[in-house]
Amino acid sequence: MKMKKSFIALCLSAGLLVAAPAVSLAAVNIVPQDVSAAPSIPASALQQLHWMPVSPSQTLSSDVSAAGQTLNVAGISGPVMAYSVPANIGELNITLTSKVSNESVYAPNVLVLDQNFTPAAFFPSHFFTYQEPGVMSDNRLEGTMKLTPALGQQKLYLLVFTTQKDLQQTTQMVDPAKAYAKGNGNAVPDIPDPIARHGVTGSLAVKASTSSSSSILVGPLFGSSGPGPVTVGNTAAPAYSAQPAPAAAPVAAPAPAVKSEPMLNDTESYFNQAIKQAVAKGDVDKALKLLDEAERLGSKTARSTFIGSVKGKG
Repeated sequence: MKMKKSFIALCLSAGLLVAAPAVSLAAVNIVPQDVSAAPSIPASALQQLHWMPVSPSQTLSSDVSAAGQTLNVAGISGPVMAYSVPANIGELNITLTSKVSNESVYAPNVLVLDQNFTPAAFFPSHFFTYQEPGVMSDNRLEGTMKLTPALGQQKLYLLVFTTQKDLQQTTQMVDPAKAYAKGNGNAVPDIPDPIARHGVTGSLAVKASTSSSSSILVGPLFGSSGPGPVTVGNTAAPAYSAQPAPAAAPVAAPAPAVKSEPMLNDTESYFNQAIKQAVAKGDVDKALKLLDEAERLGSKTARSTFIGSVKGKG
């Protein structure tokens, strides 16, 4: 019986070695199972961290400057974020989003550890690619990690950090006015694109969901023959902002919140001119949509431009 189990394990392991690279390389141009490029972190240092639990179907949003922790390890710069994810609910899709704010962004690297804090996968910062702003989303770095917990795993751990190399780089963004024009089939304005510098703080969001197409096996195939699961850090839930995933928007959705940071002059001019043209053509619905989008991006003059255009036309 023992020989039979060993033979099955060997066959499954061989199958994983053959199949895994094809799946992971189709999604990204890196090999996440190669953890040699990740910083070497002592287990004692990991045990000092407080791991924030991420529940399935929830989006956990955190400010690195407020919730970040110190980890004095070579190769890591600034605060780190530590998350724990249940590993007994099947295959996982974990999406990490780093929001651009005031033309600054936290460039994340993610080291995935199994329940015994053994490094299992490493996603460097270039895995999290720039995403253009949309109607309900901002400029951001984002990537989805596909993980398959091995049998016997109860938790997976995600250590998020940035490096000195990341801090020396920047991210080329797309001006929101260009993104809006492109998305609506309008002429793309000839205005400069902003550049986001990389910093040691930022705003992160983590969302975990079950998947049927994960590709990275985390943990030993038939459970570990070493020590059992360990409890890491404070088991009490730390202070953080956990928001349930947003429900489907109703037909009459409320106007999006106005951004606090001011809009660039070129972007402001683009939206004001587009509003005037829409009103002049009698397309008030389009003008209202432009007004909503401009105010969401931080415009302070779009509303007065809309009102003045309507009054002038009347």
